[in-house]
Amino acid sequence: MTVTAISAGDIAKKVISKQSFFILDVRNEDAFEDWKVEGENIQYLNIPYFDLLDGVEEVLDQIPTDKDVVVICAKEGSSIFVAEMLAEEGRNVHYLKGGMKAWSEHLEPVKMGDLKNGGAIYQFVRIGKGCLSYMIVSDGEAALIDATRMTDVFIDYANELGVTITNVLDTHLHADHISGGRKIAEAVNGTYWLPPKDATEVVFEYEPLEDGRTITVGNTKIDIQALYSPGHTIGSTSFIVDEAYLLSGDILFIDSIGRPDLAGLAEDWVGDLRETLYSRYRELTEDLIVLPAHFMIIEELNEDGSVAEKLGTLFAKNHGLNIEDEAEFREMVTGNLPPQPNAYQEIRRTNMGQIVPDDDTQREMEIGPNRCAVR
Repeated sequence: MTVTAISAGDIAKKVISKQSFFILDVRNEDAFEDWKVEGENIQYLNIPYFDLLDGVEEVLDQIPTDKDVVVICAKEGSSIFVAEMLAEEGRNVHYLKGGMKAWSEHLEPVKMGDLKNGGAIYQFVRIGKGCLSYMIVSDGEAALIDATRMTDVFIDYANELGVTITNVLDTHLHADHISGGRKIAEAVNGTYWLPPKDATEVVFEYEPLEDGRTITVGNTKIDIQALYSPGHTIGSTSFIVDEAYLLSGDILFIDSIGRPDLAGLAEDWVGDLRETLYSRYRELTEDLIVLPAHFMIIEELNEDGSVAEKLGTLFAKNHGLNIEDEAEFREMVTGNLPPQPNAYQEIRRTNMGQIVPDDDTQREMEIGPNRCAVR
């Protein structure tokens, strides 16, 4: 029987289209429970690699023969070894090329819609990490928002579209993943924007995202003025694009709201979070399409793999937007904080430019699920 590699992109397409398949994950149990490939129609079996060194005969009856089987490990090597043993027992199997490292880094581009005066907006879904980035294209120019460290993906995509990246923006100083914004801006000789209240400790030059600034991309205006939106961080800034889309950063998600504690100031910032969600956002038109910087669970993906919902729908259905009592809101937020993201202090320092880890270290720093939301 055969062993074939399957890419993270192919797995992403299976997840988005809700295909049924089987995963044999041979990482240690704690790693599997913390973070895995998720999908609505996936069956799982987690057996650590070291428990299979003597053979796979005892687990064969737990592995189906009527659906695709994918063996997954951290980096690829162990999954190849186990897949080859399964093939020797007469099974056709795949292994995830590059392992969970590749799954963490894969970006799936989705076109969100056309803009009124020409151009379009694209969402890049980092499906294994829950990060969402955006490219706004208009009249031969492009702006990137909340770009991840896989910088070549964005630059190559802009080249495919035949546009020049002129502006790169971060909605806030990220703590769960390493931003690629500044690196991309340097590579394309563009302008890098960052909220100044989040940038008091950065060691590089940037253009401040402040009230009253309007950034123009081709024929499209990104209005900054009314959308200073603190709460996840003190500098968090939201953007309205084309009077149709609300890029909410890590303040508002589809099924949850942002956590205010990643700088150790939950009690100080929870009031800002409530003010943003319950006052500033309430002044906006409910027809805006909310495009967050993260998603929490795979069920938040739409049929096309995108993550988006009308603001009015979130006002009606998102529990974090429907707690009238302020004390109850404070308790809900500060009492339901998940574990801190892995290496989040080092990630913050990297995004400030204070440390410059090598590529392998950056990958290790980001390993694990997204943890930017209040549960």
